[in-house]
Amino acid sequence: MAYITCDNLILGYEGTPVAENISFTVEKGNYLCIVGENGAGKSTLMKTLLGLTPLMGGSITYGDGLAAYEIGYLPQQTFVQKDFPASVWEIVLSGTLSKCGRRPFFNKAQKQLAEENMRRMDIWNLKKQCYRKLSGGQQQRVLLARALCASAKLLLLDEPVTGLDLRVTAEFYQLIKELNEEGLTIIMVSHDIHAAVKYADRILHVEREKSFIGSTGDYVKSDFWKELGSYSEKII
Repeated sequence: MAYITCDNLILGYEGTPVAENISFTVEKGNYLCIVGENGAGKSTLMKTLLGLTPLMGGSITYGDGLAAYEIGYLPQQTFVQKDFPASVWEIVLSGTLSKCGRRPFFNKAQKQLAEENMRRMDIWNLKKQCYRKLSGGQQQRVLLARALCASAKLLLLDEPVTGLDLRVTAEFYQLIKELNEEGLTIIMVSHDIHAAVKYADRILHVEREKSFIGSTGDYVKSDFWKELGSYSEKII
């Protein structure tokens, strides 16, 4: 059974649909990239998968041992988030909150998990630093370490390289690819259609009334790619 099965989804907010007839599955180990024009419903889909936005129609089923609360999430960063006055250690450790249960404190295992993921993201030496004083690339590594503390199964990333320079962007894409090769399932919204076909193994192209789901190989042969592949600046 797939990690996630979506059947005829209708996405929207405040009673207004933004995308319809979306059906796809996410299997363990997949790297799925979600692309589409601005306002097509990409971020709404991510929030709906997380239960943050109500589903207007259709169904979402979780399986293969994955529960809805076992999904790590790296959202788009806002100015307020970038200016958050907490230490790197506090932010990463907060990713283990779902493992606290009724305990009002973090136990040894949670602290060890936070340290492991900080070392994995090469930010252990920044543990005492204030988050808002870090560079954009360092902040994304902190948030990625936090998301990994929340789940070792599936990670959702919503345009994670926005605002990063070209070098840091390339490093971040490579880091995500390596995590996927280690077994982590990835679902990522991207405005960069060329990066999507380079790194992902499956593409979900969302439009208001139709969508494409399939391998990257099939996607670059599709009319979606023919229309938009040469104009990636339109995909935002």
